[in-house]
Amino acid sequence: MARLAGRPLTLGAAADPRQGRRGYALWEHLGVPARRGPLPIDPIAEAHRQWVRQGWYEVADGMAAITSVMRVQQIMLSRIEDVLKPYKLSFARYELLALLMFSKTGLLPMAKIGERLQVHPTSVTNVVDRLESAAFVERVPHPTDRRATLIQITQVGRDVVASATDELNRRVFPDIGLTSSELSELNAILGKYRFLAGDFIEDAPQAPWAVAPQA
Repeated sequence: MARLAGRPLTLGAAADPRQGRRGYALWEHLGVPARRGPLPIDPIAEAHRQWVRQGWYEVADGMAAITSVMRVQQIMLSRIEDVLKPYKLSFARYELLALLMFSKTGLLPMAKIGERLQVHPTSVTNVVDRLESAAFVERVPHPTDRRATLIQITQVGRDVVASATDELNRRVFPDIGLTSSELSELNAILGKYRFLAGDFIEDAPQAPWAVAPQA
């Protein structure tokens, strides 16, 4: 897959499907690291063409969609982690702190954290270890279950995640390069995909932009 077109099918950090200087300027405006200008071709579109050429036309759209989502995830994560770096946070650590900050008591069982963040228990342990070493969280014995451990956010952690959230709300979330209607449509499509993948039940509370998922 990676070299069907005679070159790696990956996008540069500043690549943009709109191409040209206008697209490049947009990514500069959004704060995406610009290691090079836009490519002369869209590698994912080229991969799609190669899939069709190989006779895999029935799955070409699915391949292009998955590859595009993965590339956009790289672009967005790079932008977010650039904002979080001064706070000594990765996005995974930020998510965990934000989860604790928004909980009623500021503490949750390790198992509940893994469930809410949808990550493996080992990953939760690794993130908690890093946050604990920075004094952002602390482990607390469960009052009724000796097998369980509670994770509590510290005041230092609250201050850090509050400041980091302010920066994300100022520098990242207000403008990701899409219009309001495009964002609503994108969120609805991604919500449907996550529902079909078993992320949440059909009766789960819906976001304002969501449409009722149909299997």
